[in-house]
Amino acid sequence: MKTSRFMVSGMGHLLFAAHLTPLANPRFALYEILMTENALFAPATGPLTIALFVLPQASILEVASALDPLRNANRQLGHEAYRWRVVTPDGQPVPLTCGIELPSAGPLSHASGADALIVIAGYRLAEVATRPLIRDLRRIAPRFQLVGGIDAAPWVMARAGLLDGYRATVHWEDLEDLAASHPETTVLPDRYVIDRNRATIGGAAAATDFMLHLIRARHGAALARQVAASFLATHRKGSEPQIAPEAQDPSLDPRVARATALMEATLDAPQPIASIAKAVNLTPRRLETLFRDSLGLTPGAYALSLRLAAARRLLTDTKHPLAEIALRTGFSSPATLSRAFKAKFGHPPGSLRA
Repeated sequence: MKTSRFMVSGMGHLLFAAHLTPLANPRFALYEILMTENALFAPATGPLTIALFVLPQASILEVASALDPLRNANRQLGHEAYRWRVVTPDGQPVPLTCGIELPSAGPLSHASGADALIVIAGYRLAEVATRPLIRDLRRIAPRFQLVGGIDAAPWVMARAGLLDGYRATVHWEDLEDLAASHPETTVLPDRYVIDRNRATIGGAAAATDFMLHLIRARHGAALARQVAASFLATHRKGSEPQIAPEAQDPSLDPRVARATALMEATLDAPQPIASIAKAVNLTPRRLETLFRDSLGLTPGAYALSLRLAAARRLLTDTKHPLAEIALRTGFSSPATLSRAFKAKFGHPPGSLRA
C-alpha cells in the first residue's frame, strides 16, 4: 500500500526510536535466534520452492527484489537450488503499480506444494484484500513451513490472524497503525523480522536483505556476498531500522536534516518554526537560509508540503473522513485543509474520491 496507507508520521518516529510507542522496543527483535527454529534457514539439503502471492497494485520492485536474488543464486551455484511460482487472487495476470501486468501460474490454491508462501501487497488494500481473499489465506497458511509478507502484506496477514502472538514489521508508514489495530502482534520498526514460521518485510530493499539472509543460511556467506555484489548491494541485517539517521543525504546540511526529521515526526502537531530552529541550535533566520540553500523552500513551506503530501496519501489510500485526515496532518479543520490542498494541487480534496 505504499506511501502511507494509514499513518502519516512513521519516518520521524523511526528517526527518534525512543518515542516508538505503541511499538515494541527494538531490543526485543530476537529473530536472529528464533530463525534457527525454522528448517528453511538450515543448510540446504535440496531445492527450496517459494510461492509469491502478488496482489493487485503491488510494486514491481518488490517482486524483483524477492525473485532476482534467488535467480542469481541459482546462476552462481550452477543448479536450481531455488524455485518459485507467482500466484494471484483470481489466477489472472495481476496489474502492478507501474502499469505492467505480471503473469500468474494460477490462483492461490496453486501455491500448494511450495515450502514458503510470500505475500506481496502495495496500494489500495481496502479494495484488493477482500474477505474471501483473507479467508483463503487463513485456510492455506498451515500448508507452508513459512508464511511471509512484503511491504503492506503484513496488514493482510494480520487481518487473517496469521500474526497473532508473533513479532512482525510492516512498511514504516504503517508501523503505528498496525500496532494500534493489532495489539496481539508485537510490531517492530525493523527491516525484516523472522519469528518461527512467519517473516515480515518492510519493503523492496528489505526484501533483498531477507533473501540474502536466506541464501546465506542455506548456502553460506560466500554465495550471499556474490549475489549481493551482482546487484551492487550491501547486505543489511533485519534488525536495522528501516529509516536510519545515518542514511540521510550526505549533501544535506546536518541541521537541515535534523529539522526535517522533527517536522516528519510531528505532522499531526506541527511545531512553530522558531521551536524547530531552537531545537537544532539555530536562529529562525539562519534556518530559513539553510533551507533555501538546501531545499529551495522556506522551513514553513517545506513543513506544509509534508503535511499536504500525507493528507493526499490518506485521501487516496484510506477511507478516513476528511475531518480525521485534517486532524492527522495538523490542520485545524477540514476547511483549512481544503484551502491549503487546493492551493497546492489545484483541486479540492474531495476530487480524489469522486
